[in-house]
Amino acid sequence: MPMTTPEPIRKTNLLDFSHEGLKQYFVTLGEKPFRATQVIKWLHQMMVDDVDQMSNISKDLRARLGEKAEIRAPQVMLDRESADGTRKWLFRLDDGNAIETVFIPEGDRGTLCVSSQVGCALDCTFCSTARQGFNRNLSLAEMIGQLWVARRSLQQNPRANRVITNVVMMGMGEPLLNF
Repeated sequence: MPMTTPEPIRKTNLLDFSHEGLKQYFVTLGEKPFRATQVIKWLHQMMVDDVDQMSNISKDLRARLGEKAEIRAPQVMLDRESADGTRKWLFRLDDGNAIETVFIPEGDRGTLCVSSQVGCALDCTFCSTARQGFNRNLSLAEMIGQLWVARRSLQQNPRANRVITNVVMMGMGEPLLNF
């Protein structure tokens, strides 16, 4: 019988929780629900990717979170910027699928087009995504992760017209089929 390597056990991805879901998660850890608000601020305002950076949370809780949870966005495979400032990311998901996210600057605004599915089931004749067919809906972490990576990337090279002011679910997939 051939030896197989067991799949590594994935930690809980904190980007996969809504605020309410994170409150419930902390209750299962024996913590007060207000911890969720603290972590949400670290994730979505400070955009930290390591629980050890969450300085208003006890060292004990950070250690427990480090054992059980992680902060994981999709992996950037490609990051391209055109002459007009439009920026496109190609992400690899944990299952090997790929999705796209596009940032479009316009004056003092910037729109981020986020994917909601791998492929699309609608088969619109004008859309290249339709030719891929439908694979699956994206998880909350995969959708939030697109915004998260884009915000972090744009902040590394700050310019007045490189701020995300709008988020639209107009990347790959039909968002109303993933809710």
